[in-house]
Amino acid sequence: MTAAPPRLYAHPFSSYSQKALIALYENGTAFEYRNLEDPQAAAELAAFWPMRRFPIMVDGERVVLEASCVIEYLALHYPGAVQLIPDDADAALEVRMLDRFFDNYISTPQQKFVFDRLSPEADRDPCGVDQARTMLDTAYAWLDQRMAGREWATGDAFTMADCGAAPFLFYADWTHPIDARHAHVRAYRQRLLARPSVRRAVDEARPFRKYFPLGAPDRD
Repeated sequence: MTAAPPRLYAHPFSSYSQKALIALYENGTAFEYRNLEDPQAAAELAAFWPMRRFPIMVDGERVVLEASCVIEYLALHYPGAVQLIPDDADAALEVRMLDRFFDNYISTPQQKFVFDRLSPEADRDPCGVDQARTMLDTAYAWLDQRMAGREWATGDAFTMADCGAAPFLFYADWTHPIDARHAHVRAYRQRLLARPSVRRAVDEARPFRKYFPLGAPDRD
């Protein structure tokens, strides 16, 4: 009997869900997509993980939390032709470092804008939003220097770091546009969007753009 494929509990419009989906699409990994638009899938998620944060992967009796850990799990148990985490320990460390950069210094400040807009007006935090804007500008500038002469985040190979960079830069540029002076970052974002796995994730999310509280721009 063939074992059931792993299940991914995710939402197409979620940046962290897209991060895991891009990894799955890169290698054509078989999986069951438990789309959280479905109330039954949402109820199952809550039973597996009371925090109700996603994505999570369920593989048999094992529950894997957080997008980066899902990708690490796939690399261990469902490896494919695209090696998203290198075997070399130093190279793998650089991938994980850039993965944390995109999580903490692109996604986190970008989401500050979103969560602030979703809050009641009396609870909004303009000072925090200004700090998030400064963090994004600083991150864009750092990344621009790094991407000079690079195709992907850590060099010539597409890795887990790029799986996160794609959705995070996608939404960050909607939220606080990447200035033209950061030409290397803008070009990197375009390369990411041209990659078939990323384009698939973006297209699957297209019907849900009405969910973007800052107003989705008419582009991308």
